[in-house]
Amino acid sequence: MSDKPEGAKAGWQTLKTTHPLDAKHMKVRQDRVSVNGHETDFIYQEHPASVIIVPVTKDGRIVLIRQYRYAVDAWSLEVPAGLHDQGKQSLEETVRMELTQEIGATCDGLEHVGYFYSSPGASDETCHVFLATGVELTQEPEREPTETVETCPMPIADAYREARAGRVTVGPSALALFLCEERIRRRTTSASSDALQP
Repeated sequence: MSDKPEGAKAGWQTLKTTHPLDAKHMKVRQDRVSVNGHETDFIYQEHPASVIIVPVTKDGRIVLIRQYRYAVDAWSLEVPAGLHDQGKQSLEETVRMELTQEIGATCDGLEHVGYFYSSPGASDETCHVFLATGVELTQEPEREPTETVETCPMPIADAYREARAGRVTVGPSALALFLCEERIRRRTTSASSDALQP
């Protein structure tokens, strides 16, 4: 049975599958496929799902990180994120672990906002977006020794100003921020209204 049921319905037939590269966090799959009477090779990265987290602190800040990315030799402003090991943890457990590891934080609430595909022409990665609320920076982050990262908490308006100005240059981070924007606005408006009640 094909692992591409939608493709099979659309007339795509997988004839053969190989894996020319199988390394840590990088598995390349090569399929020989037949579609519309033509055969071709389709090569893409098999990638674990990931969680993309927009953390909002109790005092109304979004916690971004500034990280050196070796592949592009550049510093990037982004939100915390990490790979999800489907066999070992739930998505929510992965989010809480990543918050601890990347920014040394805990949170009171988590909302699964949605998901998207990071690069569906070249990878099968699914990115799950979470809004983390009631975030507190309680300890030093537990980062890998090979990570070069700075924690950058900033007012919510400033974080969105950075995103709109194109300074959040990691696509999944920018999209996650905008997917969470209306929810954050509703929460902050509600909190402001509650604070005005006698």
